[in-house]
Amino acid sequence: MAKGFPGRMGGMGNMNQMIKQAQKMQEQMLKMQEEMETKTFTADAGGGAVSATVNGKKELLDIVLKEEVVDPDDIEMLQDLILAAVNEAMRKAEKDSEAQMGSLTGGMNIPGLF
Repeated sequence: MAKGFPGRMGGMGNMNQMIKQAQKMQEQMLKMQEEMETKTFTADAGGGAVSATVNGKKELLDIVLKEEVVDPDDIEMLQDLILAAVNEAMRKAEKDSEAQMGSLTGGMNIPGLF
């Protein structure tokens, strides 16, 4: 008469499988994060007058200014070009990070991962 709970072992097997999948995903995420940290993303503004490079950790690594863009009478334009180049490089890094994460999670939006 005491037959136990139907499907209980199957449930445990599924739980173990889910834990293994989560551990594998965590390992893949760590590897992806390490790879992202080595990538660089460069963008320019003003037809190449200003170039900015960031890494996958979204840290600014380099800014290159062409000499002809440095006009002491128009500092605001130079500031705008720098902001535009840096922001675009950051967007490239973010887009790549989201694409990498999306391929790992199968497109699921998991809070805290992005």
